[in-house]
Amino acid sequence: MKRQLLIIEDEDVIREGVMAFLSDKGYLIDGKDSISHISEINVDHYDLLILDVMLPKLDGFTILKQIRQVSNIPILMLTALSSDYDQIKLFELLCDDYLAKPFSLVVLEKRIQALFRRTASPNKWRYQDVVVIFDQFKAYKNNDEVNLTAKEIQVLQMLVTNANSVLSREQILDGLYELEAPYDRIVDVYIKNIRKKLQIDCIRTVTGVGYVYEEK
Repeated sequence: MKRQLLIIEDEDVIREGVMAFLSDKGYLIDGKDSISHISEINVDHYDLLILDVMLPKLDGFTILKQIRQVSNIPILMLTALSSDYDQIKLFELLCDDYLAKPFSLVVLEKRIQALFRRTASPNKWRYQDVVVIFDQFKAYKNNDEVNLTAKEIQVLQMLVTNANSVLSREQILDGLYELEAPYDRIVDVYIKNIRKKLQIDCIRTVTGVGYVYEEK
């Protein structure tokens, strides 16, 4: 599945150049020249944020601080500031990496790839217009929140974590319940609800065995 990125950069040449380059590399990327508050962006919609430090309206330091209060999304900062103080401040505010301007687009992509490797746990899952954030027990379709139960999200996470491998009903039940499950067909109910609520076709029934998430 394609990664969804957002760049906030007020220099048009840099923003548009980054967007064109990363689009050619297979990423989905949106761009903004500035924001006044993080409520203007849906952080949960993205897999990584590229953020300039020196911005009009709200500066990058403030945006980074506000985002870290609500999200652990990987954030790569772009900065023309070179002092040790500014670089230390970025990491104290919990940025994941930074690039000093001017920078190479090739190096930028390598940094992005490295960040995704470091945050490779399947905490956020994206499929077509569906986004599920497992540790927050939140699910979205077309940016609208979908009411999945905690158990349904746990089932989905097990399937996604074991992509293309068949999980039996017993394996799924063992991951859901420490004690005996209510009844052995409860897994079928969870799967039916997941398919219906998210309108997805990537979970296949393996007759007599269980289910498999087929990663495309």
